[in-house]
Amino acid sequence: MDTEALRLFVLAAEKLNISAAGRDLGMAPAVSSARLAKLEKTVGADLLHRSTRKVALSLEGAEFLPFAREIIAQEEAAMAALGKGETEISGTLRFTAPSSFAQLYIAPIVAEFLRRYPGITLDMRLSDAEFDLIDGSFDLALRNMVLDDSSMKGRKIADDTRVLCAAPAYIEAFGLPEGPDDLAKHQLIAFKNLTARTLHGPDGRSGIFEPRMANGRLIIDNGTNLKAATVHGAGISINSIWNVDEELRDGRLRQVLPGWTAQADTALWLVYPKSNVLSPKVRVFLDYLIDQCSGSIWAVP
Repeated sequence: MDTEALRLFVLAAEKLNISAAGRDLGMAPAVSSARLAKLEKTVGADLLHRSTRKVALSLEGAEFLPFAREIIAQEEAAMAALGKGETEISGTLRFTAPSSFAQLYIAPIVAEFLRRYPGITLDMRLSDAEFDLIDGSFDLALRNMVLDDSSMKGRKIADDTRVLCAAPAYIEAFGLPEGPDDLAKHQLIAFKNLTARTLHGPDGRSGIFEPRMANGRLIIDNGTNLKAATVHGAGISINSIWNVDEELRDGRLRQVLPGWTAQADTALWLVYPKSNVLSPKVRVFLDYLIDQCSGSIWAVP
């Protein structure tokens, strides 16, 4: 299969402009159109819908797009293994991550990455909505999850350690619980699913964080807003260490029941479709994130 035509198709699908995609590859508009038409004849499907006003990806094109990207990635990886191919790593990299984590740790470091790799364009979807990697044609995702999907591969960044927190103003007004049993007397901020959490303490002791059994009157569906409400004294909540590290260090939050952590079966993973060969652009971004998103932020203060 003509890999240069595949590159043209991928670029055209991203830009929704065949002429612009062709120019990026040094092709004249007529050549671009002919190359795409030949590719469509080879695969037996119309990959792009064309009109005088716009270009749109067809259903067949959307299904074919991740495979086209994979073929290109395999070619790049093979050439790189032989010490050949482009010396500058380039291309568009689609990445998704939860908004709470992205605000704290991804957005502040992308400028440096782009300076290091001027040939790469980052197309990021930073949202608490979980996008499907294959349907969305994502190259890489950061997920707070149990990695049990057999279609995914990944590299673990860190365990998801979670602790109980409250603001100094709340503690001054209501005091501190001495043990898990005292939580029933406090205002507990619940996450959206109201799930009870097992607490693990010193010497093998255990307890429970049960919002339904306490005086909690606040339910929140977003980690950033859960933290904000806690900082402003709404009650006691469970937060991932990475989400409250700064507030614990500067005193805006205090850890409740020090030495106790909430059970979490999830961990922070960088994941990608199992079928994908790690192209140079994905590999350098993955390595960059692992290098940057490590260190003291993962430890309980």
